[in-house]
Amino acid sequence: MTTETILSKSNPLFYLQAIWGFLRRYPVLPIVILVVLVIAAIIGPTVAPYERDIGDVRARHSSPGTVDIKFPTKTKGGFDLTTIDIPAGTIFNASYELPTDNRMFDINGNGFLQDEIGWNEESPNTPDILFNNVIQDGDLVTFEITANEDIIEGENDIIFLDLQVIRVDTKLLDFWPDGYHFMGNDHVGRDVFSRLLHGAQISMMVVGISLVAGMTIGVALGLIAGYTAQRYEPNIGFYVNYKGKKKRISILSPWLIDEFITRFVDIWYALPFLMVALVVTLIFGRGLTVLMGVLALIAWSGFVRVIRAQTLIIRELDFVASAKINGATTFRILYRHILPGVLNTAVVVATLNTSSLILAESVLSFVGAGIQPPTPAWGVMTNEGRDYLAIAPHQVMVPGGAIFLVVLALNFLGDWLRDRLDPRLRQVD
Repeated sequence: MTTETILSKSNPLFYLQAIWGFLRRYPVLPIVILVVLVIAAIIGPTVAPYERDIGDVRARHSSPGTVDIKFPTKTKGGFDLTTIDIPAGTIFNASYELPTDNRMFDINGNGFLQDEIGWNEESPNTPDILFNNVIQDGDLVTFEITANEDIIEGENDIIFLDLQVIRVDTKLLDFWPDGYHFMGNDHVGRDVFSRLLHGAQISMMVVGISLVAGMTIGVALGLIAGYTAQRYEPNIGFYVNYKGKKKRISILSPWLIDEFITRFVDIWYALPFLMVALVVTLIFGRGLTVLMGVLALIAWSGFVRVIRAQTLIIRELDFVASAKINGATTFRILYRHILPGVLNTAVVVATLNTSSLILAESVLSFVGAGIQPPTPAWGVMTNEGRDYLAIAPHQVMVPGGAIFLVVLALNFLGDWLRDRLDPRLRQVD
């Protein structure tokens, strides 16, 4: 005897089972991932906490978290205290401009900066001085100095400072924590999270434009090939008189159009896309426009065969025959009657092809034939970080993980759409 256990609503496992069943039936997680991607592509550059292409090399390879860079810095060529002679006992001011985005800091936390200053006191050309106070105004530091001996211009008025300096955070958003890098820094100190947001916009723009162009070309060729397949009525030719009879000589028949398109697609499928991309890049150069053209060349062929097969089925239906009887032109039949019937299939193919295009863009950028640095496409970021995989794996894992999640989500969504839009599979749970 078989006993079936039915979980009651009072059992917590009932809700877990219901949630699991819902997640299995509907692509909730893939949709969430894609929505986050779209939002990042739209507003990513606006909410990025740091500059896209600017970083501090001293923060290079920093792991995710707060970066606090403290280091001593020395003046280049010495610091000229004064341009005039100063007698002993005089209190005077001298100013020094720090390197860009740097500030002095109180390393021992006593509230004074003058004890964070070192200089070459043993040198015979260094005067005996005392730092009384330090005032910072941006990059400019003003020292209040007491001369313990006569300072003679050109003799003993040069010192070599050794200041304790911290990098000032160059964040763009006030609410972002100082020095905090959510996903770490890359090999030149740029914020990986900011570049990931910018890269989402660039990658989606390139893939979106390429997909629309490829889909337009592929669907058009698929409709034409499917509508003209195995239709032997001649449409271009001329008549001749032969032995008293009028005969027609056909130059071009519709089925030849289908043969040409189908065989060209077969040849195109046989070509390795990486070789085609490298040849196109070699001829036309590297750049964003060339990359979008290459991806469009990759995308169009995926639509032709599927749309052709759907067109072969739809063209034999009664409403298409009725349109012919009523005198509809070929263009009107394709556009008004057959295209709506294959559009759902085209959407599914486009969804599945998007993941392939993202991978293709990443591969081309990885081998140097796509988007060029410092533009932060995900493939470029992965390529730049591969040399530092042992010491800073986050430089590869962050963009690589983003590519993996998006491709996985698109494949799940495309598979779900195929099942829901196919009448034969729609009733299957």
